[in-house]
Amino acid sequence: MSAVVPPASQPFQSSAAVQHVLEELTARHPDLGVDDLLRGDIHVFATVDARVQRIASDALEHGLESYERRHPRALGIVQGSVVVLRNRDGSVLAEVGGRQVYRGLAASYRDFNRASQSLRQPGSAMKPIVYLAAFQRGDFSLETLVPDEPISVPDGGAGALKWIANYDGQFKGPMPVREALAQSRNAAAIWITAQIGIEAVLLTSRGLGVMTPLHRYATTALGASEVTLLELATAYRTIASGVLAPPYVIRHIVSRSGDILDGAEQRPAPIVLDEGTLGLVQEGLRGVVRMPTGTAHSLDSRGFPIAVMGKTGTTNDFRDALFVGSTFGLDGITVAVRIGFDDNRSLGARETGGRVALPVFQEVMLAVYRDSLVGPAPAFPRRIEAGITSYLQRPPVLVAATTIVQ
Repeated sequence: MSAVVPPASQPFQSSAAVQHVLEELTARHPDLGVDDLLRGDIHVFATVDARVQRIASDALEHGLESYERRHPRALGIVQGSVVVLRNRDGSVLAEVGGRQVYRGLAASYRDFNRASQSLRQPGSAMKPIVYLAAFQRGDFSLETLVPDEPISVPDGGAGALKWIANYDGQFKGPMPVREALAQSRNAAAIWITAQIGIEAVLLTSRGLGVMTPLHRYATTALGASEVTLLELATAYRTIASGVLAPPYVIRHIVSRSGDILDGAEQRPAPIVLDEGTLGLVQEGLRGVVRMPTGTAHSLDSRGFPIAVMGKTGTTNDFRDALFVGSTFGLDGITVAVRIGFDDNRSLGARETGGRVALPVFQEVMLAVYRDSLVGPAPAFPRRIEAGITSYLQRPPVLVAATTIVQ
């Protein structure tokens, strides 16, 4: 597994990547295991790039340190995870399952892998799947007006209702789909889910690579069902590339005699998805960055000269902060970040995905492309950039916002 071995003189966190390799090895070849590796009977070559792994691990540490400066009581106990996937085929370039030192103990390959083993709510990072499901139905576009207005959903038995609130406590009235996605309006996402049905959202999520069963209630549209960070990264990678392929971390396995026991020819062929509906959600996610109202607009700056699309996620009571984003197409990459406590306590008021997780994503992207580790950053298609530019050049439509307390 030379692809994940760093210089021995430097501290380095790769336990999650090693663990993933071992799990995939036994899943694909139940007759093989760690003993075969230790005896030298097989050599396993991983997809993980040690340089990208180091960048992701260091970026997570920096993000946690930044959070700890705001919350000194969290020193050493706040956790996180990062996944970096190659868009073309779903190969894992980096997988960080936790901080390098947790509660005074260094991570080892037997440590809990928060990237692939931890089931957590994705929050608003789930919303692009809702919008893609709506686009697939055929009667929604980026210009379709949707209501950002008070709306309720069933909450348990006896006819109880749960009123949906937006993060800012306001309702802004009818707005185009692209604005609802960019601003991450909860009420609009719930209204869309009511129109298309929750089953459409569940089917679309599975079609993007989310294999964990999701709950059949409306708030799944807002990220109330739990998934792994690796699954979430896979969904965004599929959206960015248009190719459905399960993530994998073993490039090939070679026997002591030199025979290839497992390689690319053994993996299932990728499935190419429809470009039309994907183009709509790709433009919508690019708008989250480019539009001044977008929750990731901070990435549209001279200090970040990489064209990306992505979405923030913040769960109830600020328990988890997420950001998942991609550079475009088959030649791009996808980076997913989650930060939160293992015991599910709150990160604190206003500790959102945009504040806590997005800087980690930004650091990973900048370093990977600065060091030319995955080739040049792909440009977005002209039609996507032009569609956003055209929208931004239109005269603004003023709609009075209302604040409603339920």
